[in-house]
Amino acid sequence: MIETTLLMIKPDAVQRGLIGKIISRIEEKGLKIIGLKMEILTDSTIEQLYDIHLKKSFFPILKAFIMSGPIVALAIQGPNAVKVVRKLCGATNSPEAEPGTIRGDLGLHLTKNIVHSSDQPDRAKYELGILFKENELQSYTQINEKWIM
Repeated sequence: MIETTLLMIKPDAVQRGLIGKIISRIEEKGLKIIGLKMEILTDSTIEQLYDIHLKKSFFPILKAFIMSGPIVALAIQGPNAVKVVRKLCGATNSPEAEPGTIRGDLGLHLTKNIVHSSDQPDRAKYELGILFKENELQSYTQINEKWIM
């Protein structure tokens, strides 16, 4: 089943110059990037994006971290994209993430954990709607789709 999901490259990865490495992993897997942008998120956007964490004790730390610099948002499409991207990212707590995953190879912290990805198809649609306008998502066919999709 073809899905679209969100991958957000967090400020720590942007500052460490890891954008290209992370995007390469997505492309090498055979997933298609249909939207990409860099921005510094506002209070309101962060509260919408992390609405499920608003009342949790760590939310102020998370919010300050996400606002500490630009993020790169990617809309990614492919077969079972939500599950595949989550697997590529690895466990949320970077020290527990398996080697070979983005967090396992590049992350050292629970809170500064390189990337965010949607965990369910409905959540992906919601999160993509926060970070992308409909006209910012592209529809195109890649030459390799017949081999991958």
